[in-house]
Amino acid sequence: MISQYQESLLLPARTFQSGPMNTTYEDVLEHIDSGILLFDEEGVLTFVNKQMYGILGLNRHSLLGCTLIHLLSNIQLNRFKKKQVLRGYREMMKKGKPSYEFVDEYGRYWTVSLHCGEEMKGCYLFTFKEISDYKLIEQTAYQNDSLAMLGKLSASIAHEIRNPLTSIRGFIQLLHPHLHQLGKEEYAKIILAEIDRANDIIHEFLTSSKPSVPQVAMIPVSALLKEVVLLTESEALMKGCEINFYPLQEDMIISGDIKQMKQVVLNMIRNAMEAITEKIDDSIGRIELGASREGAEVRIFISDNGKGMDICTLDRLFSPFFTTKENGTGLGLSVSDRIIKNHGGCISVSSRINEGTRFVISLPLIQ
Repeated sequence: MISQYQESLLLPARTFQSGPMNTTYEDVLEHIDSGILLFDEEGVLTFVNKQMYGILGLNRHSLLGCTLIHLLSNIQLNRFKKKQVLRGYREMMKKGKPSYEFVDEYGRYWTVSLHCGEEMKGCYLFTFKEISDYKLIEQTAYQNDSLAMLGKLSASIAHEIRNPLTSIRGFIQLLHPHLHQLGKEEYAKIILAEIDRANDIIHEFLTSSKPSVPQVAMIPVSALLKEVVLLTESEALMKGCEINFYPLQEDMIISGDIKQMKQVVLNMIRNAMEAITEKIDDSIGRIELGASREGAEVRIFISDNGKGMDICTLDRLFSPFFTTKENGTGLGLSVSDRIIKNHGGCISVSSRINEGTRFVISLPLIQ
């Protein structure tokens, strides 16, 4: 059932005459950091502050006196915002929820709260507040908790699984001549390969929970990237990809652990290869690799024209155990993120579905 107020929200716009509102209170509402929409008991919009106009992307004073249906018919309101307004209306007005969270087209998090009842004298007050910083803190706390749990889990896994795997591997090697006589030599190869894969997963757990202290040395960025290209060129060709390396315009040197830095770039290039093999069309897969100076930093970029990622995947990309791969562990990017942070840098990523992904590694340069 739709209440009388909800029906009034959907009525056509009508002429609105501003009432005698306290100027001091109005000034306060104009300058708070939240967006405000105030509807009276008849569903007419009586007050909108400047932050709310900015959130909606509409001209100032173009909404007073309108109802919800008139707001949705505003040609200046884009399709994405109309969709969010309707979804918020359904969640709070029809389902009776006091608040509603959403992500806007720029990836920012917002919460909408509804205040009504006797204290509002029949009016309905909607407040919009950006909570992106809170979400970041929440995600960081969750990640730290996951890493703490991972540290305890990985130590147990290393002791309880590695030893029997080593024994099994030894016995399979002893049985290899007998399997060869029986014509079942491929069974031994499969078993050994699976044991090695299990050991690799255990190694990833240990690395992610307790990454080694960087062995600091001076690393020429150009030499680092050239070596990574040499290591991955043949694998890329086998997967139908080509790697385009853009030679650096100048010599740039960073300080860090060469093995860890190589691990990060290799991981991202291999991720790019997998994204290209999973894309829908048959276009040639391309991976671009290069670097440029930005002030006192170097920006190393790895981009591909693979299947891309949606915003939900991007939000959880560096979380431990999160993976979209069938046989993935969800630890590669979380380990890479920690390595770069330990080197005083950061990783940023942008992506679009069916268009590709671009990673940028920012690291301080040695002057």
